[in-house]
Amino acid sequence: LSSGEKIANPRHERKDRARLARAQRELSRKAEGDGANRYKARLKVAKIHARIADRRRDHLHKLTTRLVCDNQTLVIEDLTVRNMVKNRCLARAISDAAWSRFRSLLEYKAAWYGREVIAVDRFFPSSRLCSACGALAESMPLGVRTWTCACGATHDRDANAAKNLLAAGLAVSVCGAGVRPQRRTPDGQSATKQKTSQREP
Repeated sequence: LSSGEKIANPRHERKDRARLARAQRELSRKAEGDGANRYKARLKVAKIHARIADRRRDHLHKLTTRLVCDNQTLVIEDLTVRNMVKNRCLARAISDAAWSRFRSLLEYKAAWYGREVIAVDRFFPSSRLCSACGALAESMPLGVRTWTCACGATHDRDANAAKNLLAAGLAVSVCGAGVRPQRRTPDGQSATKQKTSQREP
């Protein structure tokens, strides 16, 4: 959050992963025609999946209700989850977090309570943009969790991104869609002015 609070992924699936794997192995050993025993094994697997889904849904409901009740405007990033889950190292954790479900809960609860939800474009460089001076870092691999700007400000990657998203969302709310905070390069010149000066002979 822009306040600096971090909400960890509860990883509900990981807590029941061993139990689920055991139940699925037992199910795979049952023959197709093994009526009652196969039914019991299927029921056991289904109950574990339902337990995981219930805990995940409960967590998301509590979180979204708190966020909607505490804030008038909520700004989120429009992520391409479909592409992100192609990363084999992150796919399971991303799927377990249920970001799509989180967004849908946030949007309908905001409509209930008369709040505003703004989704900032996925190409907005929220992580690379310094929230203190507006300088834009050239590149930032996913493994970099903290970084120091040329202005001397040290940023936590996620907290900095949250602040930039809030600023962009509020700009959209006040001035209309398509508005973004003005970016500045490390030398202090605005990105717009720099591009103009480069075009001049």
